[in-house]
Amino acid sequence: MEKIEHKKVQVNGINMHIATIGEPKKGTILFLHGFPELWYSWRHQLLALSAAGYRAVAPDLRGFGDTDVPSSAAAYTVFHVIGDLIALLDQLGVEQVFLVGHDWGAIIAWNFVMIRGDRVKALVNLSVPFMPRNPRLKPIDGFKLAFGDDFYICRFQEPGKMEEEFASMDMVKLMKQFLVSRNPDPPVIPKGALASLAERTITLPPWLTEDDVNYFAEKFKQTGFTGSLNYYRAMNLNWELTAPWTGVQIKVPTKFILGDLDLTYNFPKMKDYMHKGGFKKDVPLLEEVVVIEGAAHFINQERPEEISNHIQDFFAKF
Repeated sequence: MEKIEHKKVQVNGINMHIATIGEPKKGTILFLHGFPELWYSWRHQLLALSAAGYRAVAPDLRGFGDTDVPSSAAAYTVFHVIGDLIALLDQLGVEQVFLVGHDWGAIIAWNFVMIRGDRVKALVNLSVPFMPRNPRLKPIDGFKLAFGDDFYICRFQEPGKMEEEFASMDMVKLMKQFLVSRNPDPPVIPKGALASLAERTITLPPWLTEDDVNYFAEKFKQTGFTGSLNYYRAMNLNWELTAPWTGVQIKVPTKFILGDLDLTYNFPKMKDYMHKGGFKKDVPLLEEVVVIEGAAHFINQERPEEISNHIQDFFAKF
């Protein structure tokens, strides 16, 4: 870990923290984290892929960690975030990158390819499959119809409310609750439910240490949650702004990986979409869907060697 270099770069009007290691003998891999995470979520893959001959780069996305935190939710559209990443690639002198995303990072990666596919050689995405834009239904309205107002994404919408709830909790306990959850059901969190869950005694699995949890907790103590929650608050705005891309396919070579206990895999109709042709229709260069038995949402941390090998094997083709 001490070999990983940390620096700040100015991109798209903000200061972005990046973690980087390795020389680009075989190319550069850009790793995009999700919620509630940081560059640190990719610590294992940074070491493994740099050892395999790649320059591995993992930023704290805007709103997270040691990167600037714009206050307005309107500053967290996919266009802002992709703009940050294009500026980062330009600074690094990378014309085409290997892209890897998880959770929100996967959503950003799908949109990155849709909007600027010319800058991506190949894609490995984890946990969140491509979700084509429904021109008749805004995403938050769709979630409310499907899961009710207490569905976690719906609860995240009102500015300040979830921040207050999170701030009232012990940050280490909260991060443990997030990271070790293995409940595959869609998360419904009535007010106060998360606090009561976090008070339970949680035994850490072998893949997660107290030091790991403390790293996440300290960074979120510093930044709070507004920046990271703003990604969810910009979802309807993204829907409006991406209207010109309705029906556009994802046309870069792609591999997709998730665990069978991942909450996204257990959303209604998701398995049919992924395995019965819908996913392949939307992502025609999708080469493989890997479902890892017994793995949950934070799969890059839970199964680090397996995920690193999948990434290395796929990118070696290019």
